[in-house]
Order: sequence, then C-alpha cells, then structure tokens
Amino acid sequence: MDNKVIIISNSGDVLFMMLGAVMVFAMHGGFAFLEVGTVRKKNQVNALVKILSDFAISTIIYFGIGYAIAYGVYFYKPAAELVGDNQGYELVHFFFLLTFAAAIPAIISGGIAERAKFWTQALAAGIFVAFIYPLFEGMVWGQITSLGQDDSWLAGISGGIPFHDYAGSVVVHSVGGWIALAAVIILGPRIGRWDSQGRSRPLPISSVPFMALGSWMLCVGWFGFNVMSGATLDGITGLVAMNSLFAMAGGILVALVISKNDPGFIHNGALAGLVAICAGSDKVHPIGAFIIGGIAAVIFVKGFTWEQEKLKLDDVLGVWPLHGISGTWGGIACGIFGQEALGGMGGVSLIAQTVGSLIAIVIALGGGFAVYIILDKTFGIRLSKEDEMRGSDLAIHNLEANPEDISARFM
Repeated sequence: MDNKVIIISNSGDVLFMMLGAVMVFAMHGGFAFLEVGTVRKKNQVNALVKILSDFAISTIIYFGIGYAIAYGVYFYKPAAELVGDNQGYELVHFFFLLTFAAAIPAIISGGIAERAKFWTQALAAGIFVAFIYPLFEGMVWGQITSLGQDDSWLAGISGGIPFHDYAGSVVVHSVGGWIALAAVIILGPRIGRWDSQGRSRPLPISSVPFMALGSWMLCVGWFGFNVMSGATLDGITGLVAMNSLFAMAGGILVALVISKNDPGFIHNGALAGLVAICAGSDKVHPIGAFIIGGIAAVIFVKGFTWEQEKLKLDDVLGVWPLHGISGTWGGIACGIFGQEALGGMGGVSLIAQTVGSLIAIVIALGGGFAVYIILDKTFGIRLSKEDEMRGSDLAIHNLEANPEDISARFM
C-alpha cells in the first residue's frame, strides 16, 4: 500500500476515534444534568462540580496507572514516540477508553448524591479508576488473559468462545452500578428519607427539564459509546447503530406503559435499554435489541421501586438497577439473543456470558465494599448532619445554584 494511503488511513482512524471520544465525553455532561435534575436544589452545584472534577482526576490516574494495568501501554516516552507511525492513534484510543473509565465515578455519584463528602469520594474515584476498573477491563478487553480473550480459561470451558462485551454493558455499567450499591449501603440513607417508623418519605426532585436534558445528552452520546467501539473506520458496523436505536426505543416504550407515563421512569428507561444493549450490540438482531431494551426498562422500573420500598436503599438516581442489574442483564442477554437461532450473528456462549457477568459482580462488590469501608473508617465518607441539612452546595462549595436568588433576599 502506498505510504500516503497508509497515512490517510491512519489519520482517518485517529479522527474516528477522537470523534467517538468527544461524543462519550459529552455524555458526562448528561450524567451531571441527570443528577442535577434529580437532586434537590441545595445539591445541584455539587453534582456539576463533582462529575467534572472526577473526570479530571480520572484523566490523570488512568493515564498514569489504569491504562497500563489494562493494556500494558505506558506513555512515559518522548512525544515523537507517542505519535509513532500511526498518527498517534494510541493517544486517542486512550482518550476514548478514558471516557469509559471516568463513567465509573459518574455512575457512583448518582447513587450517593446529597450526603457524600467531596474529597473522600474523589479519592475513592481515583482508586476505582486506577485499580478496580482496569482489572476487570483488562480481563475482558486487555492484556489480562482471563475472560474476553480467545485463549482465556473461560473460553476453554465454553466451547472455545470467550466472554463478549462489545461496548461495556458489563465492563463499564455493571461494574459501576454494583460498586455504587456498596457505597449506598455503607453511606446510609439521606436524612428524612424514611421516618422513625420506617415509612417512606420520598424527597422531591428539583427539575424535570434538567433531568430530561441529562437523559437526552446521554442518549445522543451513546451512539459514540457503542458505534465507535469498533475502534477503526473498517471496524464500524451499522448493526451497532440500529441495535442501539431499537434498544433505546424498547426501553422508552416499555417504561412508558408500565410506569403509567412517569417522566422519570421514561427518560431513565431509555438509558436502561442502552445500558443493556452495549454488550451484544454487534451480535443481536434489531428485534432482539428491542426486547433486550424493553426487559431492561422493566428491570429499572420494578428494581428501583423494589430497592427503595422493600430494601430501603436510598439510591438517589437508581444506579444499581439502571447500570448494575441492567448491565448484568445485557451481558447475559448477549449470550441469548446473539445466537443464530434467534437471528443473531452467533459466536457467543450463554455459559461464558453468564460466568463473565457474575465475575464482574464479585469484583465490583468486593472492591466497592473494601474501598468504602476503609475510607469510612479512616476519613469518613459522609457529610455531617448539619452540612447535609444545609446542602452540599453551601457546605462544600459555598455557593448555591442560583446566587441571584440569595442576593434578592437582601435587596
């Protein structure tokens, strides 16, 4: 191949990967506004600052530690070597995968909103992005031959077929959601969430439009999350885009019906569908994707009600059913609907998908409980009662979401 053609091909892959990275980076704004709209007004600033700060922390930590653990690639070399002969493709590949890694603290943030200490959670985020997430990421996508590689032990017990997770139902969403469950349990509920007799006292959300904006931003960015997981221009496939669309539609419509037109469930139903389709988006038929997304919506709507009313877990945004359980479902669903008998592409194993999805839960819960118990014993992870009552905006940032309203009180 002509050298100029090679350069153009490499440049095209770099541009493709960079555009994907930017689209997923924009999803973090979606995480922020989803939380801003769901928490009370006295905690809106904290949601915005927390997710942006966690992304910056994740950038440094993943660059220095996490990416190397997962893929064995180090960036401590001259810039000319970093660019190399492929126009610096590894650099934008890092950027793209960083946006996945930084989703872990963004997911956790929604579960522990309104009562977590800022700096302790920032430290927890750094630990997860440095060690816990890259460990499982490397086992599926990277250099730790364990689950997702053709020569892994899991492939050996499942007919030569390894665990498959195309875009992160399990690697990203399930891991983040199950870590969040550990954090929610250790942190405890917000003040006033249940009365002294244990009766539920739902705390109102602050803004349906902001919540909806967050959902829309996530939905749009998700097509970068899934489609750009092809990594190169010749790896892109329209099937991934179509399946993402149909899973989202399935999530919306099922949530619309079973929630009796509740806007919170409808907008999160779209996300549940997208969470679940990530793993098998390159394997299933669009009708299978619609069913996967619809079942994920049932998991979220029923799961959120169950965890709040029966388990009495104050998971503010419902990230455990939305990301944790729906992500696990997505991993297993890939092994069902990816079969040729159900119109899928084949090359998947239900055994491998189930085992890999369960291992993710063990690693996430084990790592989550270990980190939060240690941090709680050493630094404390929860705001004082007084600070929680004031709101994290004033307690942590000394500023409310609408400073003009404060000024008006004295005019």
